[in-house]
Amino acid sequence: QVQLVESGGGLVQAGGSLRLSCAASGRGVSRLTMGWFRRGQGKDREFVAAISWGGGNAIYGDSVKGRFTISRENGKNIVYLQMNSLQVEDTAVYYCAADLAHRVEAFRGGSWGQGTQVTVSS
Repeated sequence: QVQLVESGGGLVQAGGSLRLSCAASGRGVSRLTMGWFRRGQGKDREFVAAISWGGGNAIYGDSVKGRFTISRENGKNIVYLQMNSLQVEDTAVYYCAADLAHRVEAFRGGSWGQGTQVTVSS
């Protein structure tokens, strides 16, 4: 079983930056594709970003391309989401997720963290 624990959420002004972290533990975590989803209040869950187990491939949702960067530190089983140029529309609970997808494009999330709140003020 995989455990995922997010941290780094908070309140930031529009245009600012935050970095989220997700610490993974459990069997085989270094071989998992990992990523982030978010859910704003009253909105559907939205894909944010995913990264392959080796860190060589990453994909992003259209609304965050060019502003967010996903990376992973495999030696520590940590995935990061660097969020720059934050907008009010980025306000959401951000969830770390992991699965065994062989291709990052097939990432859907099977294991989930508890979520961390990101609030962007105008």
